[in-house]
Amino acid sequence: MAKKSKKNEDKAVKKSLPNAYIAGSGIVAEEQITDTLEKNYMPYAMSVIVSRALPEIDGFKPSHRKLLYTMYKMGLLTGPKTKSANIVGQTMKLNPHGDAAIYETMVRLARGNEALLHPYIDSKGNFGKAYSRDMAYAASRYTEAKLDPICNELFRDIDKDTVDFVPNYDNETVEPTLLPATFPSVLVNSNVGIAVSMASSVCSFNLAEICETTIALIRNPEHNILTTLKGPDFSGGGFMLYDEDELEKIYRTGRGSIKVRSRYQFDKESNCIEVVQIPPTTTVEAIMDKIIELIKAGKIREISYIRDETDINGLKLAIDIKRGVDPDKLMKKLFKMTPLQDNYSCNFNILIGGTPKVMGVYEILDEWIAFRRECIKRRTYFELNKKKERLHLLRGLQKILLDIDKAVKIVRETEEEAEVVPNLMIGFGIDETQAEYVAEIKLRHLNKEYILKRTADIADLEKDIAEMEDILRDDRKIKNIIVTELKDVIAKYQQPRKTMFYYENDEDDSEEDDDTPDYPVNLFLTQGGYFKKITMQSLRVASDQKLKDGDIMMTALEGTNKTELLFFTDKCQVYKTKASAFKDAKASELGDFIPVKLGFDEYENVISMIPTTDYSGYLIMIFDNGKAAKVPLNAYETKTNRKKLANAYTAKAKLIRMFLVSENTDILVRSTNGRAIVFNTGMILPKSARDTIGVQVMTLKAKAAVDSAYIVTEEMAESVQKFAVKNIPAAGSLAKDLEDPDQLTL
Repeated sequence: MAKKSKKNEDKAVKKSLPNAYIAGSGIVAEEQITDTLEKNYMPYAMSVIVSRALPEIDGFKPSHRKLLYTMYKMGLLTGPKTKSANIVGQTMKLNPHGDAAIYETMVRLARGNEALLHPYIDSKGNFGKAYSRDMAYAASRYTEAKLDPICNELFRDIDKDTVDFVPNYDNETVEPTLLPATFPSVLVNSNVGIAVSMASSVCSFNLAEICETTIALIRNPEHNILTTLKGPDFSGGGFMLYDEDELEKIYRTGRGSIKVRSRYQFDKESNCIEVVQIPPTTTVEAIMDKIIELIKAGKIREISYIRDETDINGLKLAIDIKRGVDPDKLMKKLFKMTPLQDNYSCNFNILIGGTPKVMGVYEILDEWIAFRRECIKRRTYFELNKKKERLHLLRGLQKILLDIDKAVKIVRETEEEAEVVPNLMIGFGIDETQAEYVAEIKLRHLNKEYILKRTADIADLEKDIAEMEDILRDDRKIKNIIVTELKDVIAKYQQPRKTMFYYENDEDDSEEDDDTPDYPVNLFLTQGGYFKKITMQSLRVASDQKLKDGDIMMTALEGTNKTELLFFTDKCQVYKTKASAFKDAKASELGDFIPVKLGFDEYENVISMIPTTDYSGYLIMIFDNGKAAKVPLNAYETKTNRKKLANAYTAKAKLIRMFLVSENTDILVRSTNGRAIVFNTGMILPKSARDTIGVQVMTLKAKAAVDSAYIVTEEMAESVQKFAVKNIPAAGSLAKDLEDPDQLTL
């Protein structure tokens, strides 16, 4: 009967809920699959987006932040290194995702891995290499680590309520939601993350350039970032295609593509191409696999052997080439067919207030400035309250100074200990906090000298409090604090740019080299733009130079028929050719008119000729505003016989003179107000960008300008010694009696 009753009951339920009942399973609620996904998958997706894969404005994902904060709490900012296993174990109190995931995060942040431009962890042991797919890192029990000194800037004032803290996953401790970084770390180190339905790929920029750009934006919100931020700077170096339009797009929108190619050198003795830097998006093994695949397919026949010679000195991929093969032409072929040249796709997706947002560099820096402004306000407010509390206590102590005997008498005559504080409050008109502070003073300190020393700080505290309240009211002072901190970071942690530039013209196919014989020649250039290449024999026969009326000889030098010539113009362009492109002339001829021969733009004139055979040395450029720029000559190197390059030097000031120097030398600079200085080129750091504005070497008064510059020769050295300066910029000394050396003596 019971079974029959149960069957009837099931039938009744099934009849009433036909779509919600399954025999043997009971009532099953119907639900749309879209509703199920929304309820079950969306929380997971949001967790991945907000709490795992995307970096925040301080530049860190939660896993990075938890690891670094754990190391900070372990005292690894100043203490000795400890085993990585210890760090991993301690980090699990904040990040319960297993030791393997934590250690993998730690490896990427370590100096030994070379993944970051400015590593956050100082490591010891094998941490693998970012540029190698197969080089495994050692287990955490073998390696050691501590925080790198730059982490001082990440944790500065973290204990002064600069950022919020939240409980960890089991409520046993707390962790920061952000790190109060004093520099825009979000753009200084690269960060890649894949979330659900979205991803982030932030490239790294040079620390000094980012800080200088941030300072410029603080001072002028309309600042053009392109003038201070030349482009990404990857930890692996390489050459980046300098494309202003693409960079502007990335800076404005946060999306774009950067073309990066490998750096190589050719060893003539072993007939071997050595690749020493590769793009950040590939590995040595991937490059080798692709080259071997092309060789097997018969698409590349110029290579006889390829091997990985990476060692303790760094990356090296050796490519042995067959006899007679042009290494530069082969590399151009490899750039097109292998990952030796690759694109880095930018997608600056950052979490702002828990919401993912794709932003350009302009917007990211604005957000960081706002974040840093809030950190400084919170720090100032924290210190203000501490000083106010201290001042409050000292003012109570100051009242005791009026009658120490009365205080002693009150304490002595109070029968119960609990009544001491209330009696002091009544006796001196102070509050409970002040009375408690006075009551805790030791008997040995209850003398006039001690109290006077303690209360002497009242005036300083009042002054500090007034200054802090002024800072909280004045946004300009907060910005000045940010600027000062950024300048400190530049001074302490800046490093030379690793990724250099190549330009669009450099990608053109090179002209076929002719078999022109190489022999010594004399090269002449006049101020009017006429060029002559004269053989030694012809010059010995007749040396009197024919010039147009009013024209003068500007440059005369010795070279060979294969010397490469760089003709700089007054339109900030440089035209490249070889001496072999000109016919042998005689001294009695006018020569070739360079603007016509090289196809100058309308009204464009040549102002300087620089010869080279190997693009070694530096160009020293002196401008009329007192600045000087030092650019490696290889910044102008292309593999073509003739090329027009734009942005050869800055257009922001008038170029006075240009010198090619192979080593540091002294240069004399004179101004229109009769002053002169002699500075050594070693005082100027080289800049990778051809159109750098340079650094100030001569301080000029109003309406004054630099009008001449000369390399100091041995004959001149003694007479100009008094104008030598030890530091730049310098105003210089009066030089009215100093004779101008001739630019050229024939």
